[in-house]
Amino acid sequence: MSTEQPGLGMTYDGGPGTSALHVLGPVEQIPLGEGRAFAVGGQQVAVFRLRDGSLRALSAVCPHRGGPLADGTIDREVVICPLHQHAFDLGTGCSTTGAGPLTRYQVTSDEERNIVLRTGQV
Repeated sequence: MSTEQPGLGMTYDGGPGTSALHVLGPVEQIPLGEGRAFAVGGQQVAVFRLRDGSLRALSAVCPHRGGPLADGTIDREVVICPLHQHAFDLGTGCSTTGAGPLTRYQVTSDEERNIVLRTGQV
């Protein structure tokens, strides 16, 4: 378990078999309507900032051919892979075009408007 104080790039781990919180930096680093990829605990995670300001997070690599989903086109409901146009529901990670599902992550912003991502068991 981490005993460090909150800050950018910090991870708060509850121990084996539990979830961990990762502070990824300011929300403003992601323009409205776009996504950014982050390396989190050995995984690539795409965090999307929707036009209404809300956040969504999915695994960052398309299961079809490894496309960079953070570079995909988004709307309120889906992200479209820039390589072969497979679409994934931003709320569930399920494909709407027949590709395998993506891992979905819980993501919020804290009081200081930092992105806070939860990995592991919830």
